Order: sequence, then structure tokens, then C-alpha cells
Amino acid sequence: MHNHDGTTGLAGHKHSLDPAARKQELLREGEYFRASVVHAKAHIRHAARPEVMLHSAIDHATWALRARADALLKPTGTNVSVLMPYALAVVNFVRQRRLGKPAAGAVLAVGALGWYLNRRKVQQQKLTH
Repeated sequence: MHNHDGTTGLAGHKHSLDPAARKQELLREGEYFRASVVHAKAHIRHAARPEVMLHSAIDHATWALRARADALLKPTGTNVSVLMPYALAVVNFVRQRRLGKPAAGAVLAVGALGWYLNRRKVQQQKLTH
């Protein structure tokens, strides 16, 4: 591409008008381009490995769950990163005392109670509107 002031390269930088200097610039750009192609091929080869794909899928699932949990916690003014130290302390306590089954039962009971209260609140709102 030509510009008013001189020649402009693909990246938008100016090229020299001297043919010998221009040749050196083009050789450098070609070398950079070939290196970037080799780097891209290596990146694709690495990303196609099964363990990397599994790790990427787990990262994506973790991110999606955290985003959902943050969205649920937004009305309370807190987020997952604030609650995580407390949650880890509770999980560690439950594991040390071997209270897994009672803790799971308590979580299910609290979840069922929350679901019931939410359902009742929605039904009451339908009746008033």
C-alpha cells in the first residue's frame, strides 16, 4: 500500500524508500511471519492433546459455575471469592469430623426449605397481581 509520505507495511508502519533497506525490512518481516506460523502450529498441536483439552473443559466448566454462583449471590452484595475461604473451612471441618452424610442431609434440607419458601412466595405474588 502506498501512502502520501511513503510506503506503508501491513502492520501500518512505514517502510524505507531505499531498495536495499526495503529488502532487509521485507526479509525481517518474512522471518517474523514464518516464526509466527511455526508458533501458531505448535500452539494448535499442544491444544489438541487430550489432557490439555480436558483441562480446558474443566476450566470452562469451573468458570461457568462460578459466574452462575456470582450471579446468584449478586443481590446479597457478595461473591464466590469472598465466601470461598469460609466454605473451605467448613468443608475441611466436615471432612475431619467425618460428618459428610449429615452435612449432605442438612444441605438438602436447607435447599428443599429454600425451594418451598421461594415457591410459596411466587404463588402469593401471583394471587396479589
